[in-house]
Amino acid sequence: MTWAYRSNPTIHMITEHHELKISECGVISTTVRQRRTTRPRDLPYGPEPLAVRWHKRQFACAEKLCARKAFTESTAEIPPRARVTGRLCRAAARQVALGRSVAAVGREYGLGWPLVHRHFAAHADALLIEPEPPRVLGIDETRRGRPKWIKNETTGRWARTERFETNFVDLSGSGALLGQAAGRTGKAAVDWLNTRGHAWKSQVRVVAIDPAACYRTAIRQALPHAVIVVDHFHLVALANKALTAVRQRVTREHRGRRGRATDPEWANRRRLLRGREHLSARTFTRMWNDLIDHEPTGQILTAWIAKEELRCLLACAREQAPRSVISHRLHRFLSWCADSDIPELLTLAETIDAWWPETLAFITTGITNARTEGTNRMIKDAARVAFGFRNLHNQRRRVRLACTHQTINTAA
Repeated sequence: MTWAYRSNPTIHMITEHHELKISECGVISTTVRQRRTTRPRDLPYGPEPLAVRWHKRQFACAEKLCARKAFTESTAEIPPRARVTGRLCRAAARQVALGRSVAAVGREYGLGWPLVHRHFAAHADALLIEPEPPRVLGIDETRRGRPKWIKNETTGRWARTERFETNFVDLSGSGALLGQAAGRTGKAAVDWLNTRGHAWKSQVRVVAIDPAACYRTAIRQALPHAVIVVDHFHLVALANKALTAVRQRVTREHRGRRGRATDPEWANRRRLLRGREHLSARTFTRMWNDLIDHEPTGQILTAWIAKEELRCLLACAREQAPRSVISHRLHRFLSWCADSDIPELLTLAETIDAWWPETLAFITTGITNARTEGTNRMIKDAARVAFGFRNLHNQRRRVRLACTHQTINTAA
């Protein structure tokens, strides 16, 4: 039994003399061999630092067969040979779990990086349990670190190499990050899903992805019963990319150079990428007339109309349009692209046609991959706070805890 008194800013802990101590061999000892004073580091008292002085005793074991002849008293908060208190370590671990870097927390509390990280790892491992199977699963990839250029010693050519992580997100529950797999290949996704087991996979009903063929093939192999939904944001991004390609090509062919600020198609490049409903009547009229007067081929306006037709088709999900309206808008979009005879629009139409079952699944269900994209942002933020990761296991632990809603509840 111990008691303490405070002499600002120092707390002295003294053990009463009548207390009995039990050695490792189980024999009670009352013989005090010597007294020691330790100075474990503790949490600060508000803005002021707090010094702890523990005047503890070392007992001598009277059992001759005991391997330890002497032992020093200890507590759960301050184990033997500890230089910091348990509550200081727990506070440092919670601060890292809140999103701060290990180095910053170590500087604030005067602790070393290995000590703070070890307690944070124990804190995180206690929270990160095996995820429950979601009804709706989101899959996307993020780049790990910066791309590197490696020179081939044989050919002398430089090749760009990048490391990616495939992320699996629960879109039907808390939106937490379920796990990560190395690479952005179909094999990586299949291996991660197969590791979960058949019972886990059977609970997944819908999978939302970007228009990536490798993930679609992986889902059909590992989750043949699941419905695949393609994210509509990326489909609109493909239409904007096709529109930009048409604008740049027409400018080079018509003017023999890149676009300039004096060119109407260049001045309206941002307006072309905006939705029609977000343009005022005056802005839309000015953009339309400028392109009619200064772009003789009409290909830029044709590409803009194709983009708007695709957006009108995808808007059926929000409008809950019947199947007849969906079919009509699909035919109108594909016919417009085919009749335009513009290579970029033909490629866009072929892409939409190849992904039509997944696009129709989005229109009928309204499920998107937006929460997965939000998780990707949190993954990147965690890497920036930590100034990058060298250890893949540490990165996945830190990232998953940052992307799990349990962090806010347990670290508050």
